[in-house]
Amino acid sequence: MAPLKVLMVAEKPSIALSIATVLSGGQLYTRKASTEVHEFDWMFLGSHAYIKVTSVVGHVFRLDFPPAYQDWNASNPLDLFQAPVHKAESNPKVHICRHLNQEARGCGHLVLWLDCDREGENICFEVIECTGFQVNDARRKVHRARFSSVTEKDILKAMGNLVEPNRNEALAVDARQEIDLKVGVAFTRFQTTYFQGKYGNLDSRFISYGPCQTPTLGFCVQRYLQITSFKPEKFWTLHPYLVQNGYELKLEWERQKLFDFDVATMFQKLVMQDGILEVIDISEKQESKVHPSGLNTVNLLKVASSALGYGPQMAMQLAERLYTQGFISYPRTESTAYPSSFDFRGTLSALANNPVWGDYVERLLAEGYAKPRSGTDAGDHPPITPMRSATEDMLGKDAWRLYSYVCQHFLGTVSPDCKYIRTKVKFSMGAEFFHCVGQHVTVQGFTYIMPWLAINEKKIPQFTKEEKIEVSKVELHEGNTVPPEYLSESELITLMEKNGIGTDASIPVHINNICERNYVQVQAGRKLAPTTLGITLIRGYQCIDPDLCLPDIRSFIEQQITLVAKGQADHSGVVQHVLQQFRQKYSYYVKQIENMDALFEAQFSPLSNSGRVLSKCGKCLRYMKYISMQPSRLYCSTCEDVYNLPQRGTLKLYKELTCPLDNFELLIFSMAGPEGKSFPLCPFCYNNPPFEGIDTLYGTTTTGSFGKLGKGAGMPCFLCPHPACRHSMIAQGVCACPECNGTLVLDPVSAPKWRLYCNMCNCLVSLPQGAHRIATTQEQCPECGSKIIEIDFNKKTTPLADGATLHTGCILCDELLHSLIEVKHGKTFFKRLGGRGRGRGAGRGAFKGRGRGTGKGVDPKMSFRDF
Repeated sequence: MAPLKVLMVAEKPSIALSIATVLSGGQLYTRKASTEVHEFDWMFLGSHAYIKVTSVVGHVFRLDFPPAYQDWNASNPLDLFQAPVHKAESNPKVHICRHLNQEARGCGHLVLWLDCDREGENICFEVIECTGFQVNDARRKVHRARFSSVTEKDILKAMGNLVEPNRNEALAVDARQEIDLKVGVAFTRFQTTYFQGKYGNLDSRFISYGPCQTPTLGFCVQRYLQITSFKPEKFWTLHPYLVQNGYELKLEWERQKLFDFDVATMFQKLVMQDGILEVIDISEKQESKVHPSGLNTVNLLKVASSALGYGPQMAMQLAERLYTQGFISYPRTESTAYPSSFDFRGTLSALANNPVWGDYVERLLAEGYAKPRSGTDAGDHPPITPMRSATEDMLGKDAWRLYSYVCQHFLGTVSPDCKYIRTKVKFSMGAEFFHCVGQHVTVQGFTYIMPWLAINEKKIPQFTKEEKIEVSKVELHEGNTVPPEYLSESELITLMEKNGIGTDASIPVHINNICERNYVQVQAGRKLAPTTLGITLIRGYQCIDPDLCLPDIRSFIEQQITLVAKGQADHSGVVQHVLQQFRQKYSYYVKQIENMDALFEAQFSPLSNSGRVLSKCGKCLRYMKYISMQPSRLYCSTCEDVYNLPQRGTLKLYKELTCPLDNFELLIFSMAGPEGKSFPLCPFCYNNPPFEGIDTLYGTTTTGSFGKLGKGAGMPCFLCPHPACRHSMIAQGVCACPECNGTLVLDPVSAPKWRLYCNMCNCLVSLPQGAHRIATTQEQCPECGSKIIEIDFNKKTTPLADGATLHTGCILCDELLHSLIEVKHGKTFFKRLGGRGRGRGAGRGAFKGRGRGTGKGVDPKMSFRDF
């Protein structure tokens, strides 16, 4: 009888390897595929089985609108609330869906090792869809492994307790994705189009809105408004000083401070007239500072920001890396309570050999560790816990600092409380009362391993009740009330958690978004200072509809999504109800947009007053202005037209050449860095592709949701099929790309380091260096159909015989030229919008340089004949 075939799928390749290594005992065979596949024999559910372990790389699919709704000009944002959505592969180039389908063939069991949170549950059902399994199919069974770390103990325990995947939690993620997509894209498209069409110095590619992102920004702006509206007040406070046993002691006033100078002066005179302090009470009290409860994600993010200086995004990246390497447990958890079955002794033993805190661990094991405090059990994962010992050399500086904190926090949870004696001495003088406080630590407890939480020792002299002491001086201190500081990341995370904005997984994303959108800037101490754009947006929402920037509405959405996750609410019903509310708010917002526009008009410059003169408009033949602030664009004040441009590069006039189609002056766009590519473009053609059938565009976004034909995406000359223009793909294209379906095009301004670049991927081909001139000809190679190029070599470095400098040939078939080229990889600057490209890959004449691959059995000829 043939053995069972079992497919196991993890969320990341490193976790797949860890699982396979544990289950196989290291006896496994690994083969290459879209993601690695580890194969071995093992006993599965009591039967001999052939196991395959592979992985995805996060979500297999992303939610998006169909192509009909991708073009910002062709669809009304209001229609997006009722538009259909579909799931497309998140990373088509990796072919994860095809990979899973192939590996699942012939397998009778599917074991899902995705992260044990809602997102992981959603990916479970994406994997099920790709593999062709059915949850309730008796012949091909689906199993869910639930685990909190990738240690041998947890992996084996999960294999012994397989369950079914939770469809309700997966549907909750679907609901959140659809709500966030439709609401965010509708508002973002309208705002971006409206405001960027009027103002030139917004310095943000998108004026985005998000049901989580915007309330997050609202917290930062609210603190800013508190700071700007703050009016400082003077106050005065009394501080008597006494000298006891050679020790000068400053006393605190029971009234603390007064805001009336005359009254404060009166009290100072009364006290100084008396001049004698009498001890009226001495109290000693044993107090405790309790050890911490378990560490959850939110608290880890707060400490990482406030103490380590790591932003939430970076902190989570480090934590996830530590988790996948097996050093800590799963870092996304809301729980601070350990389960009753948690093996504290085993976890402590794993840290006993650590060179930093190993001695302390040994002491805890010998003397007995304390019982952790009862915290919150959210029913997801145990608190974040170290799983094995590590050193700084193993992890690197940043990861080590985060790992150290996780270890110290865990050790603190099983350490005794800190105990200290607090002594308070009360004094009377001139009918006013003063005091001093002393603190003496008797048991360090958990503060030994977490010294930043230690009690500050404060010694005070010995006093006796009714003792009288002459005062040495009485100071009247003048001070000013101070405004609060900008909101710190740590404080913002606290507010987001308190108000139900985001989850432990998404909080870092929302904070990162408002930074990337230039709505806030991170200052020293991880303080978040809102920019003019961020402040103006929130003030505008407050004028039109405060709900749009208040946390209440997002908190309501999260509550509804939680009901879906628990199976207590219908997925489609929740989505439709929420979208209907936002649709009404969107309609009202559009009608009242002039209220926000008035605020923008006061803060930002009109397009006509922005930018510098660059190139001539082909319509009016007057100069257009180049606005370099994000998103960079051209503006013709005569025609009142805006022309969007490629982003994140430099732009200049291209030799005052003009486009033969529309008479616009050409520009040359250069990406940054030595491997950055340069290409010419016509502003009008870039925004309005003149030829039908152009199914690929430069600069389209990965999701397409925020992309727009003409908003940073368009048709440069290297995609233009114009048969006569000397800058088009027809004239400058040389041959098919060896790595994709694109065409290698001559970089017109790359001299003296001449090169070709692919008009679709990041492939670069270095041509002979130092040549005086390299140009394409109109001739084609009779063998492979590639374009013949002409090279004028430098007289001093020419490889030609007898010092000749002029040579023509095909870079694929000419032996001399082929020996002088090299395939490299530069910056990726192109993403497919859909359909196939025009090149056909490489065949027998393919490059023999250092490229990744060459394709097999494909005609290398260019497909110029299609035009």
